Amino acid sequence: MVRQMSRFVVKLLLVLALLPAPSALSAQQAETAPSAQPSASSMTTVPPQAVEAASGEASGRLPKSAVAMPRELSPWSMFLTADILVKAVMVGLTLASLATWTVFIAKALELSLLRRRLRGALARIADARSLADAQFALGAKNSVLAFLLDAAMREARLSAGISSDSGIRERAASSCAEIVRAEMRRVRTGMGLLATIGAISPFVGLFGTVWGIMNSFIGISKSQTTNLAVVAPGIAEALLATAFGLAAAIPAVIIYNHFARVSKGYLELVSRSSGAAARLLSRDLDRSHGATVARVAE
Repeated sequence: MVRQMSRFVVKLLLVLALLPAPSALSAQQAETAPSAQPSASSMTTVPPQAVEAASGEASGRLPKSAVAMPRELSPWSMFLTADILVKAVMVGLTLASLATWTVFIAKALELSLLRRRLRGALARIADARSLADAQFALGAKNSVLAFLLDAAMREARLSAGISSDSGIRERAASSCAEIVRAEMRRVRTGMGLLATIGAISPFVGLFGTVWGIMNSFIGISKSQTTNLAVVAPGIAEALLATAFGLAAAIPAVIIYNHFARVSKGYLELVSRSSGAAARLLSRDLDRSHGATVARVAE
């Protein structure tokens, strides 16, 4: 029994002596690992950009990565990068808008001054009994009422010795009508420009939009890509022309309608002034006719 146990122990020691050490096994595994397993670098997949570039070169097209990156879409940058014709449209519409606001400021000041001056003149001659009294009350005022009184007085002076009062009134009324028409033309100065700007500005902006979109489509066909980052800037530049057209047209139409109402009110004051001059002339004629009758009766 003891002899058998001793043999088993001797065999176990021999087996352990024949086994490799752990350090040697780890070194052997480390040496065989590169050859047994592929490296991490060899397992890396090819980037999609490289594949796309290779396919683009093979087909003769530019890869998407070669297309320009999206630029800033601010109004100023879009104006700078727009086509030369679109730029010309935008500049023209900007000048039209500037002309609109210039007419607005000038006409607002002019009509306000004319209305205030004419109201004051009508108030000063309200109690006048003759053309001479009215002219004395007005003094050397440069208003349409002064012109009307001068025309009536001149006609009465030129018609001295004519017994037909109706003829004098008709001739004075004709002279006053010419003054009123001249005042109407003066008041409406600049309103034709507002009407033109308000009517054609949207169509000019639309022309710039059509031209810009056409250039965008041409650029799409050249780049052979429908990427939104490539298409959007050109379309935005084209639509900016429409925005310029509307920005010029809308204020022009509003300002034109405003001045149409204001000038109508002023022309009513001018008509009142013409009527006042005609009444004063009629009083003078009747008074002179009555004086003549009285002298004849004496």
